[in-house]
Amino acid sequence: MAWTVRLTSKVSKQIEALPAVVKARLFALIKEIELLGPVRGTWKNYGKLSDSKHHCHIKSGRPTYVACWEVTHKEIRIIEVYYVGSHEKAPY
Repeated sequence: MAWTVRLTSKVSKQIEALPAVVKARLFALIKEIELLGPVRGTWKNYGKLSDSKHHCHIKSGRPTYVACWEVTHKEIRIIEVYYVGSHEKAPY
């Protein structure tokens, strides 16, 4: 059974400012989360921030871009991406 991935309104705005390469990698990550779930250990610097929150790097180098997501409703398989942007401003 697939997962539903939602973007916060803040993330929708953040996506507009991202470079094309970072956008493409973000959409690949989202597709992978939809198909395989929130634990994405194959992505660079993936880590669990808490029981329900996760993050990974979607582009290394300078600047490094990260994505953060949270399982909001495990029983009905809903995940919310709540941050996409530079590593320096990440909310963790």
